[in-house]
Amino acid sequence: MLGTTVEWYDFFLYGVAAAIVFPAVFFPDADPVAGTLLSFGTFAIGFIARPLGGLVFGHYGDKIGRKKLLVVSLMMMGVSTFLIGLIPGYATIGVAAPLILILLRLIQGFALGGEWGGAVLIVSEHGDPKRRGFWASWPQAGAPAGQLLANGLLALLAVVQSEAAFQSWGWRIPFLLSAILIGIGLYVRLSVEESPVFRQAQERAAAAAAERAGGSAAKESMPILEVFRRYPREVVTAMGARFAENVSYYIFTIVISTYMTQQFGLPSSFVLGAVLIGAAVHVVTIPLWGAVSDRVGRRPVYVFGAAGVGVWAFAFFALLNTESFALTALAVVVGLVLHGAMYGPQAAFLSELFGTKVRYSGVSIGYQLASVAAGGLAPVISVALLSAFGTGYAIAAYVAASSVLTLVAVLTYRETRDRDLSADAGFGRPERAARPASS
Repeated sequence: MLGTTVEWYDFFLYGVAAAIVFPAVFFPDADPVAGTLLSFGTFAIGFIARPLGGLVFGHYGDKIGRKKLLVVSLMMMGVSTFLIGLIPGYATIGVAAPLILILLRLIQGFALGGEWGGAVLIVSEHGDPKRRGFWASWPQAGAPAGQLLANGLLALLAVVQSEAAFQSWGWRIPFLLSAILIGIGLYVRLSVEESPVFRQAQERAAAAAAERAGGSAAKESMPILEVFRRYPREVVTAMGARFAENVSYYIFTIVISTYMTQQFGLPSSFVLGAVLIGAAVHVVTIPLWGAVSDRVGRRPVYVFGAAGVGVWAFAFFALLNTESFALTALAVVVGLVLHGAMYGPQAAFLSELFGTKVRYSGVSIGYQLASVAAGGLAPVISVALLSAFGTGYAIAAYVAASSVLTLVAVLTYRETRDRDLSADAGFGRPERAARPASS
């Protein structure tokens, strides 16, 4: 969770800055709407790199283990975030400034593409299978924890500094502080043991290969090829499950900044404060939803969350339109609690879709492919809808449409909570374990 918090802090820091700082710093010649679209365009570029990161990290994570790849992803993310804080603005180096920004954002996306799969598998493949939903939800809680850190630092700086000072240099401080967080994250990740389920699968696969080849290991297929050959339905299910979760999250935490500052002229501190409160509640509720999914199943909890955000999106914008801080905070809190009903059980749900030898590749591909079409485009689509229709309810309709897609994906797939990850010795689907009657 600590390592994931650091990675998401770096990634979300960029998202918030893209909404309130980067249009003026890196795209000053554009009009306000165009500048915001260009800034969110660089935000989306990070998502484009995520599936590639998922492919590369997933392949090697299934070959050599989860732990090593987690360390590499953390280093890549930390260095690129630190360097973003050092980029001179457009006024200093011209077009080179946004080009450097785009390059570093691509590295961020590539690193995050490999981060999520490894983090949730390290936890999912440890511990008590009957509480997998609860334990696997803790790395998920790293996302709002990272958001909490990113928004908290930016909100503090926005309050103690003048708007001019914040836009000029204050926004760089949280990016530079990433170096300290990376050191903490590395210490934690280097001390974590490799997944026992992965080690056992490797040993069984090596023994079976040696026996088949008369003592020499037979060549294995690439994990990514096995994923698409054996698990096409599971990849589609994972992508569909991600859609409403990803879209709603970026509407509730990123697009809100553009909406409130451009529609109503409210200061950055207003929005950052509301999201800060929501993120704090989100950190707590995600593990709770994970625990509930251990009791009633992944599907019922996930369906509740998907339907909930689809309906709440309309109330969300109605509350934002009041320009009341208390009601804005309420809108974010309820939205993120409902989002947590999807995000809490998601790690266990996706882990249970794939066999051990391809699990890193499978969860990474399903998760990250959806990120491009869902989260990556959500800010751009939202700003375009707002510009075209002039109302936040157009964005709410977009969230509702995403919810329908997720509901179809989850409801058409069977329940997975009773699958035994350790029973899978190779490429087959995880077997269903017997569940005690008391549970």
